[in-house]
Amino acid sequence: METVVGAAVAASLLSGCAGPQYTYVRDDSGGTYFKVPASWRQIDQKSLDKEVFGDTESATTQVVKQLVWTTAFDAHADPSAGHLLQGSPGAEDQPFVFAKVEKLTEDAQNAVSLNELRNSSGLYVVVPEETRQKMEEATAYKGFELLADEVLPVADGLRGVHSVFNYRLLGGPVQTFDETAYLSADGTTVSTLLIRCSPACYRQRAAEIDTVVKSFKVKHLINP
Repeated sequence: METVVGAAVAASLLSGCAGPQYTYVRDDSGGTYFKVPASWRQIDQKSLDKEVFGDTESATTQVVKQLVWTTAFDAHADPSAGHLLQGSPGAEDQPFVFAKVEKLTEDAQNAVSLNELRNSSGLYVVVPEETRQKMEEATAYKGFELLADEVLPVADGLRGVHSVFNYRLLGGPVQTFDETAYLSADGTTVSTLLIRCSPACYRQRAAEIDTVVKSFKVKHLINP
């Protein structure tokens, strides 16, 4: 994982003692990048890996980690990887940003679609209604509500989707998720940005969240 600090340092020098306004982030390849307010703190990678992958020592996880880059930032005063899906209780809840860049296997490349992009966070945004009903009966994913959904304009061969939805996960309160996902021009990589906050937090912090969403860019080149 690589966090870009050069631009932030330059901004700090230009603004005197005020310090940088944003932290600039990019994946290891440099093809996916975004920014978050400088006050939002990066989650320890080991803690994030445990939250996302579970058993980080298993052979299966080790294989997956070779294909997936992740990072996360939390605006909470006491940042925690545990805020990824459920947040913190009451009025203390703050935005949590999770980013993932995944190299697709050959089978996944052949199967990818816009609906697969919508599901790239693992939160099952688009599934048949019958499947969703069975899933809600059998799992801790409850009360899905789609608030907004758009196919993003094609640019430089990229395909993308942006969805906003409510979900109640793991027995916790309703959360609002803002998800953007892009398929690279060569079809080999999916880049996902997921922002979570309580519905009230999402409304109150809308301007900050929108800035982060709009900063999310992908510049993967087509392989020769």
